Amino acid sequence: MNNATKTVIVSGGSRGLGLAIVRDLLAQNYRVVTCSRKRSVEVGNLEAGHANQPHRFLWQQCEMGDEKAEKLFFENVLTFAGSDGLYALVNNAAIAGEGILATFPTVDAERILNINLVSSLRMSRLALRRMLAQNRPARVINISSIVGLRGYTGLAAYAASKSGLDGMTRALAREVGRRAITVNSVAPGYLTTDLSASLGPDQHRQIVNRTPLGRLGDVADVVPAVRFLLSEDAGFITGLTLVVDGGISC
Repeated sequence: MNNATKTVIVSGGSRGLGLAIVRDLLAQNYRVVTCSRKRSVEVGNLEAGHANQPHRFLWQQCEMGDEKAEKLFFENVLTFAGSDGLYALVNNAAIAGEGILATFPTVDAERILNINLVSSLRMSRLALRRMLAQNRPARVINISSIVGLRGYTGLAAYAASKSGLDGMTRALAREVGRRAITVNSVAPGYLTTDLSASLGPDQHRQIVNRTPLGRLGDVADVVPAVRFLLSEDAGFITGLTLVVDGGISC
């Protein structure tokens, strides 16, 4: 199969890292389906740019964390993919929330876990059912975080959700490996995206000082890792959490 017949789902692809992954996949000639709560200007531009190639790109509104909405989205994915089927799922959609757990609202913690982890579990279940039925190589990639690996003050719920993704990665890799389906995580460090916009000057300086490469990461630093894990060259890599953090966690 060449990339032109491979459909890839990217959840949360309207901005930040998700948008960068979507753009890169389109540049690699994949067929791409993405979803988000709202259509961003960037997504609108992608739609306009592929107006004459509607088989290449599809955006759908979907409230991640809402099981009914996720199922409807996935039904639309299968219609879009058609007989080519589904090649890959990139679980990228996530939200963050900062605060000491002792005073952190329960409703906010549950929302973080639901969107970041439970929704990814549901999307993976839907995707793997299709992938197993196809009986050919496929990929699942979970966008994790070094916060889940190392832990940071004020990010307990977020860390729990991302650590859970890494655990899911290892378990699913064992479940589906014999069917040539690989499951891996990519764990970025702090990136210059909306999720790090709340960092104060002192926090920003501390993170940069602790990073051997001396800067925050950029989405362009992470996209190649996703590209590689989707490629045929990564066919013997599974159950891995690939850290892309400039060395801050070493």
